[in-house]
Amino acid sequence: MAESGEGLGTVPEHERILQEIQSTDTACVGPTLRSVYDDQPNAHKKFMEKLDACIRNHDKEIEKMCNFHHQGFVDAITELLKVRTDAEKLKVQVTDTNRRFQDAGKEVIVQTEDIIRCRIQQRNITTVIEKLQLCLPVLEMYSKLKEQMSAKRYYSALKTMEQLENVYFPRVSQYRFCQLMIENLPKLREDIKEISMSDLKDFLESIRKHSDKIGETAMKQAQQQKLFSVILQKQNNVKFGKTIYINDRILEERNEIVLKPVFEEEDENEEEVLTVQDLVDFSPVYRCLHIYSVLGDEETFENYYRKQRKKQARLVLQPQSNMHETVDGYRRYFTQIVGFFVVEDHILHVTQGLVTRAYTDELWNMALSKIIAVLRAHSSYCTDPDLVLELKNLIVIFADTLQGYGFPVNRLFDLLFEIRDQYNETLLKKWAGVFRDIFEEDNYSPIPIVNEEEYKTVISKFPFQDPDIEKQSFPKKLPMSQSVPHIYIQVKEFIYASLKFSESLHRSSTEVDDMLRKSTNLLLTRTLSSCLLNLIKKPHIGLTELVQIIINTTHLEQGCKYLEDFITNITNISQETVHTTRLYGLSTFKDARHAAEGEIYTKLNQKIDEFVQLADYDWTMSEPDGRASGYLMDLINFLRSIFQVFTHLPTNSNDHAAMSGKVAQTACMSACQHLSTSLMQMLLDSELKQISMGAVQQFNLDVIQCELFASSEPVPGFQGDTLQLAFIDLRQLLDLFMVWDWSTYLADYGQPASKYLRVNPNTALTLLEKMKDTSKKNNIFAQFRKNDRDKQKLIETVVKQLRSLVNGMSQHT
Repeated sequence: MAESGEGLGTVPEHERILQEIQSTDTACVGPTLRSVYDDQPNAHKKFMEKLDACIRNHDKEIEKMCNFHHQGFVDAITELLKVRTDAEKLKVQVTDTNRRFQDAGKEVIVQTEDIIRCRIQQRNITTVIEKLQLCLPVLEMYSKLKEQMSAKRYYSALKTMEQLENVYFPRVSQYRFCQLMIENLPKLREDIKEISMSDLKDFLESIRKHSDKIGETAMKQAQQQKLFSVILQKQNNVKFGKTIYINDRILEERNEIVLKPVFEEEDENEEEVLTVQDLVDFSPVYRCLHIYSVLGDEETFENYYRKQRKKQARLVLQPQSNMHETVDGYRRYFTQIVGFFVVEDHILHVTQGLVTRAYTDELWNMALSKIIAVLRAHSSYCTDPDLVLELKNLIVIFADTLQGYGFPVNRLFDLLFEIRDQYNETLLKKWAGVFRDIFEEDNYSPIPIVNEEEYKTVISKFPFQDPDIEKQSFPKKLPMSQSVPHIYIQVKEFIYASLKFSESLHRSSTEVDDMLRKSTNLLLTRTLSSCLLNLIKKPHIGLTELVQIIINTTHLEQGCKYLEDFITNITNISQETVHTTRLYGLSTFKDARHAAEGEIYTKLNQKIDEFVQLADYDWTMSEPDGRASGYLMDLINFLRSIFQVFTHLPTNSNDHAAMSGKVAQTACMSACQHLSTSLMQMLLDSELKQISMGAVQQFNLDVIQCELFASSEPVPGFQGDTLQLAFIDLRQLLDLFMVWDWSTYLADYGQPASKYLRVNPNTALTLLEKMKDTSKKNNIFAQFRKNDRDKQKLIETVVKQLRSLVNGMSQHT
């Protein structure tokens, strides 16, 4: 039962497997069959039985079907046999027809092949035309690029390259020629950069060479603009009735300063005003800037341009070593700098970003510091005031030109004040030579006036006023010498010259007035005063000349008031203004007069020394000659003639009369005192060892003549015997020896009422010892005469007492 049950369960499984084998592909039979072997042990046998049964069933079915269709198959074979003959005939006919068709279609085939070939060519041509139409714009643009490169239209070439890359090349990128073009474009761009940079370098070199011409043109235009403004201002002054308080000479000088061209006009008939664009072709800069902008390398171009221009700026700012020798050197220096900054200003305004205001300001500040240092150094070598003045005019035009382009120039005007001081120094040196020449050419005598015309000529040069002299008839003489009007004129010329520098400095009239007065004070207190002092000290200037110099300084002092009025007329600044500087002529000429007076006293004393040196005393004479020495009489006569000269000192006022009297009295007193001192030194000379009584008596005669001269009042104004007191020391000493009143001297010594109060014991001792030695030598036999022996003893006694007195004085001291 178990086996029957198991067999019943296996049959459906085998049927399923057979169905799968029949219904599935051959590739899937393996797994199905494997399931048969994986089943129960007897499953294979049973499956094979089942498979055999299935095969037998199929064979039965096939047999049934064949039996069913066998008759039809037989009939079909019979029919085929019947149509076999017809088929063979048909085959022959078809073969013949095919042959005939093949023979007839050979020509058609040939024509058809030709048509096919033409159609292919036509299609190819159409394709080529389409492709050429696509490539031709590219080729045309590339040809245009080449033409632009040849024509040096590099900016347009770069734009063409952009179109090629963005529009045309993408359409034909598959072609080899396009790749070659694409590969060639970077090289073309580099070529354009190199060519444009080369053009820029040529441009930079060109403007470096032509910067002086550019600067010259710019400075001319600035000068013309300034001249136009001055003319317009004058017209406005005339229109509104403004009065200019200024001398004709100053107007002429100002017009000369304004109208004087700093540069020579190359073409006087040239009407067209040249600009920087007319002188320089800036297209290389624009082109290079655009090219680098298109290439996206604008920053590199800007850095290169600025770097090169800074180098050029340093070259422009470097002066020539001999620039200070001529004005052309300064002019060339200024024009190059102006040309440089005019170009930079143009670049600043016509380009965007190539240079900036901050860059130009930095460059200008650097240049300005260098310019100031160069001008300060080179101007210090200028010794010609005309050259310094021309330099100042150049600096003013230079500053005005650059100020018109927006550059700050205040430091340049500050520099002009330094140069102004130097200009004044050069003027002072120049006028020192002028004054020396005037003093050398002067004859130091009053100016002779023959007629009214000569008088007016002198008065026009110097403001001389003296009612007494004006009343005198011709011919007459003016108390001053020719140097006075000449010096006065030269002082005015100095003021004119100083005024020239003050022009165009943009300073107020008050400041100009202060400048003129300070520079004039320097001229008076330093230059003229120094020249006067040097003149007074010169050996060839005698007493007469010194007297005339005193007269001249008095009149020059009076002329200072008119010089102040002259400056006031120039600047229109009243002298009553609080801050107005006064001229120091009073102290200047007063010092010169004092120096001249002192030199008079010195020269007078030197002359006295010359006469005294001619003295030839016989100090051992036994008896005097009975008359004064010749040298002394000549000296007295000389003094009389000299003191008469003092009567010519200026006395046109009470002050002058008092001054002249004081000078004469001082000179006379100084001469008498010096003469008295010289005579005293002659007696006490250490080289003089012996002196006789006869020599003392002769010396006494000479002193008497001196006293007579003093009492004769050679110069009026002394009170009583004031002048004779100059010889009081000599008189008391000689009286003591002449009278031999030693007892009185020794007894009254030190008493205020002493008769010999002015006799110094040391002086008396020195002279007495010289007389003692002489007595011993000349009186060998004096010991045999009682009077001589007594006198000798008295001398020895007095000498001892004097020595005791001198020793006592020294101990007391």
